[in-house]
Amino acid sequence: MRIDLNYGRGTLPVELDDALDVTVIGKPPMPVLPDPTDAVAAALATPVDAPPLAEAARGARSACILICDITRPVPNGVLLPVLVRTLLDAGLAADAITVLVATGLHRPNEGDELKELVGDPWVMETVNVVNHFARDDAMHVDLGTTPTRGTPVKLDRRLVEADLRIATGLVEPHFMAGYSGGRKVIAPGVAHRETITTFHSHRFMADPLADNCVLDGNPLHEEQLEIVRMVGGATAVNTVIDDERRIAFVNYGEIVSSHLEAVSFIERFARVAVPRRFQTVVTSAAGYPLDKTYYQTVKGMVGPLGILAPGGTLVIASACDEGIGSPEFADAQRRLVADGPARFLEEISAKRFADIDEWQTQMQTKPMAVGAVKLYSDGLADADRALTGVDNVASVAEAVNASVAASGDPAVAVVPEGPYVVPVHAG
Repeated sequence: MRIDLNYGRGTLPVELDDALDVTVIGKPPMPVLPDPTDAVAAALATPVDAPPLAEAARGARSACILICDITRPVPNGVLLPVLVRTLLDAGLAADAITVLVATGLHRPNEGDELKELVGDPWVMETVNVVNHFARDDAMHVDLGTTPTRGTPVKLDRRLVEADLRIATGLVEPHFMAGYSGGRKVIAPGVAHRETITTFHSHRFMADPLADNCVLDGNPLHEEQLEIVRMVGGATAVNTVIDDERRIAFVNYGEIVSSHLEAVSFIERFARVAVPRRFQTVVTSAAGYPLDKTYYQTVKGMVGPLGILAPGGTLVIASACDEGIGSPEFADAQRRLVADGPARFLEEISAKRFADIDEWQTQMQTKPMAVGAVKLYSDGLADADRALTGVDNVASVAEAVNASVAASGDPAVAVVPEGPYVVPVHAG
């Protein structure tokens, strides 16, 4: 049997033995919008709990549009031209409109990559398109601390000082914040490093409700909502895409209400009930752009944990053509490999501020605590492979065969789309 895993800019074909009992887990068929551009325009005119954008923009002096960085396949080429034209038609000057790339603590997107991210040359030529830099103290406004957990709130001044604050994003399962998009594009998207490293610290990440598809009681989500209130609110354009990256849903409105409406749409497709757990699970890191680094690959390891039997084997394919990730992440991985998961978790548990990107290493300890993790990647150098902390394999099929032979169970679960689908044990 042939399966195709999302991998790089295409797929990775894997031939599995016909004697295996293979269950492929994907989203149910999703509706696709016949005319995405018209759908975006209609959303801006019929918002959720907010005035239409054209009405809100009349009299405004400035607007800041947040877009996700290159790690998210948001259809910016469809969204941004409609947004920018609406603002211009409402009377805003082109130089008063800023498109701000919500990089969080990721690297900036520049040159051809920035053009690819924005997706429309006219937008690049017409308005300001800039990156957020979380380590630049002068570019942030200090708004105080959140009332519940005391997170310092410092946000990019280009967002804070804009008359119109508009987030755009993709709503999909997120292994820490429950779902991506909406409030998450503000924080961590355009937050200062102290904000990010506080609510990505061990005490937040170790909470069992900081998990895929969980909003109620999720400490990250709750902090993000408080941050939205502290900045004075915002609106959002929320999208959902299918497994071929086509737009299935779009809305616009008050950032919290509109995001929850998008969540109610995607959760019907992204959470897939599965009647059993498996000793062998095969998945991906969702392909380009998410699988550019090993850092992002960890999301794919966490996604199917609900159906991985204790002591089982998780096989994941990820291109990793940019390598391991940031130098800070490489250092966290180095500590994980040298000290082991228990010592690593003990060492980070007392910190108020996490070291940059070590939260991803903390999340990797979750699958490592359940079973064995096997990684297939043709993009990692040998030095980077040594930092993964998991077994690197030369073949997905061979890793599957070895797992089946060791467990004696021929049942294999395959999640081709990686973290965009969250299998839930419903037995």
